[in-house]
Amino acid sequence: MKKFFSNIWTKRVISLLSGLYAFMACWLCYCSIFYSIEISSRISLCMLVTGISIFAVVVMLYTRKQIITRIASVVILPAMLPVVLLYFGEWGIIIPIIAAGVTILLLSGAGEGFKTAFGTIFLLLYIFGALGYFLFTSFFVTTSKTDVIASGISPSQRYRYKVVNTEDSSDGSTAVIIEPNYADKHFPFVTFSLKNMDRTVYLERPITETADVQWITQSRSEITQYLNSISDTISVHLSESSLKKLGYTYDNKLALTGITAEQKIQIGHKPSDIEKIYLDTLTDEQLAIFSLARSSDGRYYIPNPPAKLYTDSKLDSGKTAYLSDITPAWREEYYTEKDDSVYLNTLTDEQLAMLGVPESGDVMIFNGKICFRYYIADLENYFDVDDRSISISLLS
Repeated sequence: MKKFFSNIWTKRVISLLSGLYAFMACWLCYCSIFYSIEISSRISLCMLVTGISIFAVVVMLYTRKQIITRIASVVILPAMLPVVLLYFGEWGIIIPIIAAGVTILLLSGAGEGFKTAFGTIFLLLYIFGALGYFLFTSFFVTTSKTDVIASGISPSQRYRYKVVNTEDSSDGSTAVIIEPNYADKHFPFVTFSLKNMDRTVYLERPITETADVQWITQSRSEITQYLNSISDTISVHLSESSLKKLGYTYDNKLALTGITAEQKIQIGHKPSDIEKIYLDTLTDEQLAIFSLARSSDGRYYIPNPPAKLYTDSKLDSGKTAYLSDITPAWREEYYTEKDDSVYLNTLTDEQLAMLGVPESGDVMIFNGKICFRYYIADLENYFDVDDRSISISLLS
């Protein structure tokens, strides 16, 4: 048995567990950035994490001279910094992993110079990281007194809601907030909920103490018929993939923006016209007024672009400067914008189904007013649960 555990290949294989533990710390770092945490049993979770950490320390000490373990010893502590800051107070998770990281760094097979250098770097990283986060939350994150007066889950279990009263200097407000109930990660003793998924669907001033919430189920066709009866100019904003499903190309949805009354007259419109003017409706001569042109395949480009446009848009010099390839700022320079809206009355029931709108779903009524329809939420992708873009709001 002693010969088995002293074998170099045994140590190399077992060192993979060190890498797995480091991966767990990195995964927890990822969750702390994009997910809020809710612990159902702190004692049970603390015992579980402590047990795993003790086992990991034993494994890493046994394999401390292996390259995977040495890499793991360097990864764990910086990976835990966001966890310490964003899950501050959840010591049952934080302390065992931090203790394991410090232990293996100090007792690893690396030289004293290496441990001193990296220990100093990690210490400074935590000090300045904590200081920066404290300053951010103190000066840039606004705080207000809020009170949740009602909460619950929709009949389909797809959405959850809360009614929040906020006190401020303007007599306060009452907001109805909806978020998806299907984007959580459930584990024993802990649940991770995706951040920035809540959407305010109703806001009323001043504060109301009445919170009469009702949910009903309506069909897709019923909602379409009702909305079209209100107005034939209701538009919905679709994603790029949804527009492609409907047959629109990028260039089909390019429209003029911010043009003057004189320019409107030049292309045959009244100065008072407020309707969007799509490039597809313009002739080549009219496009030339805005220094634009149309290629034989229907794409729009800039005939004589400045050199800075190529630099800013990271295009090869001399390449055709199509509007789809340049930056939004440069598109504005040429009075164009990408329009993602489509009139609801132009969509058939089959197209709505193709865009992912279920045949029926939840509709919320708050104090006698409809404030949320599953139909619009799905069409306009209220809850993009696949989005993982970094934003300042994730730090609040």
